[in-house]
Amino acid sequence: MMLKYHINIFFSDEDGGYIADVPDLRYCSVFGETPEKALAEVEEAIALWLEAARDAGEDVPEPSYRPEIYQKA
Repeated sequence: MMLKYHINIFFSDEDGGYIADVPDLRYCSVFGETPEKALAEVEEAIALWLEAARDAGEDVPEPSYRPEIYQKA
């Protein structure tokens, strides 16, 4: 089962590119030159984050993102 985590993507003037982060996964964030590159990078980072947590016997948080709320907005 693939968990669906909320991803924030925003432009950072300081970094001169796009930051993508996953609020539910502590320290899971990446940089990309475009929003598309940031999204691709963060999707890989999520998979690696989850794999590392499982390998270490850590709890994997349930996604707090609820798509039904955003679809009605």
